[in-house]
Amino acid sequence: QVQLVESGGGLVQPGGSLRLSCAASGRTLSNSVMGWFRQAPGKEREFLAFMRWSDSSTNYADSVKGRFTISRDNDENSLYLQMNSLKPEDTAVYYCAAASPILFGMTSYTRGSRYRYWGQGTQVTVSS
Repeated sequence: QVQLVESGGGLVQPGGSLRLSCAASGRTLSNSVMGWFRQAPGKEREFLAFMRWSDSSTNYADSVKGRFTISRDNDENSLYLQMNSLKPEDTAVYYCAAASPILFGMTSYTRGSRYRYWGQGTQVTVSS
């Protein structure tokens, strides 16, 4: 079992930045992929980024590439999402997810169905 708790959401003006955190506990993450997703009202869940824990390799959705950065703190077993140049269309509930162990090819971890463990989500609102 992996427990995930997100934090860091809030209200930010367009062009601003936020850093989301995801604290993981439970089983070791050494053979895991951790990802960030979001879901806006009335829309489907959207992949943002993932990181393979063993080597910190990453993958980003085109929609956030260059604006969002996924990172980790191994000592704290934490995952982060630095979000810059935020736009109103970034408004959504943001979720951290973990897939452990890794069972599929890495390119498939853009799909939410690949992840077994999810956090409760944190709201991000971008508005002036």
